[in-house]
Amino acid sequence: MGYLNNSVVTVDAILTKKGRELLARGDGSFKITQFALSDDEIDYTLYNPSHPSGSAYYGEAIENMPVLEAFPDETQIMKYKLTTLPRGTAKLPILNLGYSNISLKQGASLAITPETLNYLGATSVFETGGYQATIADARLMSSFTGTGIASPEAQKLNSTTTLGTNVSKAVIGTTINLRATTVNTLFGTRTSLQTTLTVIGRDSGARVSIPVTITKTN
Repeated sequence: MGYLNNSVVTVDAILTKKGRELLARGDGSFKITQFALSDDEIDYTLYNPSHPSGSAYYGEAIENMPVLEAFPDETQIMKYKLTTLPRGTAKLPILNLGYSNISLKQGASLAITPETLNYLGATSVFETGGYQATIADARLMSSFTGTGIASPEAQKLNSTTTLGTNVSKAVIGTTINLRATTVNTLFGTRTSLQTTLTVIGRDSGARVSIPVTITKTN
């Protein structure tokens, strides 16, 4: 990983492992049909409307920020995707999970029904496309599922399993169901384990992350 020279306009594109597999087939199955944009590297607090040189320099600090090379790690890049909202939108949509943090005992279950605030002119709505939820460490969940969305993408994600490795897991649904692990060996000498739950509105692009704590009881 490195920095790009941002004194010129640069397009830095790479393929994921899956993309390389499709390209290597040579049968035309590699087709780019969608793309996303993000502004992960931008610190908007650097925008300075009080710059002494005038309005042309308000964003000077932002424009001079270094730009990272592309790399295929979804946990570190493309975390803050740009979205298209209806013209006239005065407030950015935000997600409400009903929790600022989650604490579960071993084997305990919880169902979360996210809602989106300030979206499509409504105070709160449930997005038609549902929500994508990602648990950072799938080992801490004996089950982690999404319900309420029957699209092929949702079915594929929701049926994915992990084999006890320290990886993330994503699901799609209007309701997100969590059940804490009952495996004692994960804790070692600790009495609790921590991870992070990230939820993204699939229509609005609104995003929120909250800490999750699993407490050992056995």
